[in-house]
Amino acid sequence: MIGIDLVKTDRIKRLLDLYGEKFLHKILSKEEVVLFKNYRNFAGFFAVKEACAKALGCGIGAECGFHDIIISKTNKGAPKVSLSPRVQKSFEISCTSVSITHDGDYAIAVVALESNIKGNQ
Repeated sequence: MIGIDLVKTDRIKRLLDLYGEKFLHKILSKEEVVLFKNYRNFAGFFAVKEACAKALGCGIGAECGFHDIIISKTNKGAPKVSLSPRVQKSFEISCTSVSITHDGDYAIAVVALESNIKGNQ
């Protein structure tokens, strides 16, 4: 299953300027906030979470919230995405992959998920 999302970085900047840390913590866990550098990289994280929810086919909501999608980094600094145990079990996700890119005023993320549920492959 594949999900993609495109975020205009200025939109994220406006939301951060307006709501500050409240918006940051609504989207990111405490561990993810440590990875926060600026509104541009946060836009990439936001895109990852939206792309992941799209790959799951449910969007952000009761089945999968922002904090159910966990972003981290590899030893080499590449992004990684994982899911909360509840979501991973519910959707039977066995493998995740993510790519984030930035170009000009946009951040784009693609998430690929492998599921053991027949019909989702």
